[in-house]
Amino acid sequence: MSLKYTAIRAMFEALWLSRLPRLLRTLSASRGVILTLHRVLPDAPADFSPNAILQVTPDFLDYVIERVRDLGIDIVSLDEAIERLKASEKGRPFVVLTFDDAYKDNLQYALPVLRRHEAPFTLYVPTALVDGVGDIWWQAIEDIIARQDAVAFTQGDETDYVDTRTTAQKQQAYDTLYWRMRKMPEADRVELMHSFARSYGYDLAQQCRSLIMDWQELRLLADDPLCTIGAHTVHHYELAKLDADQARSEMQQSADVLLAQFGQRPSHISYPIGGPASAGQREFDMARELGFVSGVTTRPGGLYAHHAQSLHALPRVSLNGYFQSRRYVDVFATGVIFSTMGKLTG
Repeated sequence: MSLKYTAIRAMFEALWLSRLPRLLRTLSASRGVILTLHRVLPDAPADFSPNAILQVTPDFLDYVIERVRDLGIDIVSLDEAIERLKASEKGRPFVVLTFDDAYKDNLQYALPVLRRHEAPFTLYVPTALVDGVGDIWWQAIEDIIARQDAVAFTQGDETDYVDTRTTAQKQQAYDTLYWRMRKMPEADRVELMHSFARSYGYDLAQQCRSLIMDWQELRLLADDPLCTIGAHTVHHYELAKLDADQARSEMQQSADVLLAQFGQRPSHISYPIGGPASAGQREFDMARELGFVSGVTTRPGGLYAHHAQSLHALPRVSLNGYFQSRRYVDVFATGVIFSTMGKLTG
């Protein structure tokens, strides 16, 4: 775990010991929190697992739901949350559960927990990944580096050779390639990822099919009355890195495909990756113009009454795989803490 996450864990520990979250929930104007989840898996991650940040266990999800309700917080659908934001008075606090990317484990491990607790949730779907033709490139980098004692990064005429024998070396190599790709135009990133995968015999299409639900599996989840299906673009590209026509097409086509598959056009969209470098005012305006009722980011923060006027730029709090301690759930449920963190770091 990096120094950054070690520091955040220390802060969470101090907040829990201080019992400040309870006081803040009582006094704050924050009305609720949207939680971001990705994967739900029972097994502990390997020592080298940079994407473990994206996964929690079914037991932890089970506890989160129980603890949130014990705190007097309602778990509501996204539509209900929006109605509560629009209300003239602050009502009972609420949490919204959202899942990005349509991983198979959401069906296998998350849905039974959600059904047992009758907890509504939203699933944001990138349609190309469900078609089996998208790239889960962040996981592919991890998989390739995990298997190698050294890797070569080739870009243009330059090739860098990096040792990856130790966990620390693997992590450094991952960080280097991940952030190199994040800074690239999407077309260049796709080209580099496919070249890197070919060099090590890694089948990106097979990986996508193995990790992401197909349409038949997704229908099992979508048919559940607890589930709200939302759009997550077609290819899971960072929209801010695309030109306006491409970005609009990614958003609109994803909604068109979901309408064709399920007979209902999604009202809500999640911007892939979702930070300031991935989605901004242009994307928020596009989402509104395309008829989406809401758009969620990954910018941290709680929900306040003023968010009723900015429904296409809603903050979320990541239910982070690095902080699966029961004592931290009280912190995760306290929106004002993350609103303050967002101001300090943003």
